Amino acid sequence: MSAPSADTPPPSLRSVRPPPVTPHIARWDLDKTYLRTEFDSLKDLVRTAFERPDEKRANPGAPTMLRELTRAGSQIHILSGSPEQMRSSLERKLKLDGVAWASFVLKPNLQNLLRFRFRALRDQLGYKLPALLQARVSGIARGGAEGAFVREAKESLFGDDAEADAFVYALYGDLVAGRIGPAVIGEVLARGRLYEDVASTTLALARALPPHDPVERILIHLEGQSDPAVFDRYGGRVVPFYNYLQAAFVLFEDGRLDASAVLRIGGELLREHRFDGSRLARSYQELAQRGHVSGVRLSLLGEAYDAAAAAGEPIATPDMLRFTTDVQRFATLAADRGADRRSRGTFIPNYVDLVLHHNKRRTKPR
Repeated sequence: MSAPSADTPPPSLRSVRPPPVTPHIARWDLDKTYLRTEFDSLKDLVRTAFERPDEKRANPGAPTMLRELTRAGSQIHILSGSPEQMRSSLERKLKLDGVAWASFVLKPNLQNLLRFRFRALRDQLGYKLPALLQARVSGIARGGAEGAFVREAKESLFGDDAEADAFVYALYGDLVAGRIGPAVIGEVLARGRLYEDVASTTLALARALPPHDPVERILIHLEGQSDPAVFDRYGGRVVPFYNYLQAAFVLFEDGRLDASAVLRIGGELLREHRFDGSRLARSYQELAQRGHVSGVRLSLLGEAYDAAAAAGEPIATPDMLRFTTDVQRFATLAADRGADRRSRGTFIPNYVDLVLHHNKRRTKPR
């Protein structure tokens, strides 16, 4: 690489490495998070239902992100609001993309219809919250190494801004960690209009879990171009992102991805989605301005590029060199904004009030 410029961050910012990595679970939504899915009209729903696996389009960088998380030792668990009847098509699409998973849960919409549970067709709180709790309870109950993995694991949860993902994920994290009590969760479930048996099951699952603070990150894909500031109400764990390179930067700082993985995710955007090196670096700048990164470990991106160039790897392009050089200019900005964001402290969202407005699709004017 070229010699560091005057804007190159000091060694204290460039060389910081994360603490030892704990077990990691990545929980993923599919529609509008992994897949570019349209379902805002009946026509959209019909078209989506009949798409062949090879016609389904993944969001730029998402397939590489999932492959890199698996390579890094994370377990991939998919929890989607797509109906169970789409399982075969969705599984074939993921296999085409080279994605592997540990579990794959889809919504039992046919069962809901047969039971005349029409609210459940669009409700995410009564579907995803008990499903998340059940996944932890079942995983821990397996015992042995697998149970220990789930019990000790930190989780990164991926969703989008089209529905209730940020609300449900934040609620799940605070519930399992014991930061909200039975009275609050009971009121939330009542205001969320969960069916009585679903609410009872949810509370029982929560009581069955040993105390743990599992949620490390909540990453929300801004598919609908929502204002990122809207998600400040859910606390500092929630990171809204515009592209998967931004998500990769966050997981890189957390030690969940290495520098080479970040380059490969950026490489997909370069090759297939008309990004250039400067635009990749501006993705970091935008994330830094919002205080979601702190500027550490950026020199490792340059080291990874140098190693790729020495090995003659295709990823070592002029655009990638420009990216790894330019991105280091934003380390000081990231350190300052990140410190400012962390100084605001953490808080418990007002879930009782937020539950009335958490689902954009359900509350959208007709």
